[in-house]
Amino acid sequence: MTKTVFFAEDEPLARDVLRDAIYAHPGLRLVGEAADGASALERIGLLRPEVVFMDIQMPEMTGLEVLRRLDYLPQIVFTTAYDQYAVTAFELHAVDYLLKPFTRARFAASVARLLEGGVQERPALEDALARAGGGAALLERILVRDRGRIFPLAVGEIEYMKADSKYTVIVARGQHFLVRIGISELESQLDPRRFIRVHRSALVNLDFVESMRADDQSQLQILMRDGACIGANREASKLLREMAI
Repeated sequence: MTKTVFFAEDEPLARDVLRDAIYAHPGLRLVGEAADGASALERIGLLRPEVVFMDIQMPEMTGLEVLRRLDYLPQIVFTTAYDQYAVTAFELHAVDYLLKPFTRARFAASVARLLEGGVQERPALEDALARAGGGAALLERILVRDRGRIFPLAVGEIEYMKADSKYTVIVARGQHFLVRIGISELESQLDPRRFIRVHRSALVNLDFVESMRADDQSQLQILMRDGACIGANREASKLLREMAI
């Protein structure tokens, strides 16, 4: 038995991996793909695949939002780099949950569950989606790449972040890691008591701030423990002053 498959994934490398894995499996037939949530919603509605591999964090619309708006329910396998979404995925009764990067063997195990399982009832999913939408879990770790390796980085080790086009530079452990996720998306999943957005393209962890000093325009210059100096905009300077005892 062959199942029609669609996948939604915004990262080019992950798209290539998924596409190759689906093509290589005799029980799957790929009918379409999308790189953002809005396109995924439109194309899934038109193609009506039996199975959808759904990234949770995507531009324009999250995978959970796409599910809420579908008028039918395919079998869902969530894919994401953030392991805190595993509980959410299984609360939504997804067939499986793939933590990127995943092996071909792990993919095959997920497909085996797909071919054995049935389709969830829509009312049960809607109840679960409502519970999941009540509040996003804060990140505890991020998977980063460095010289061909992929490893978990605890959020508490992050000193500061800087925006770099569609990427974000994360400074931690005396190193710089480039991740393909926007700084605003990361900010929404971080503890606001610890991480402060000091201007449009920079976010600092207060645990790694050495000191702050006002410049000639009364805006704070933040000296980090590694020696970096990051300027705060007017709003952030005001907030930081209000936080001071």
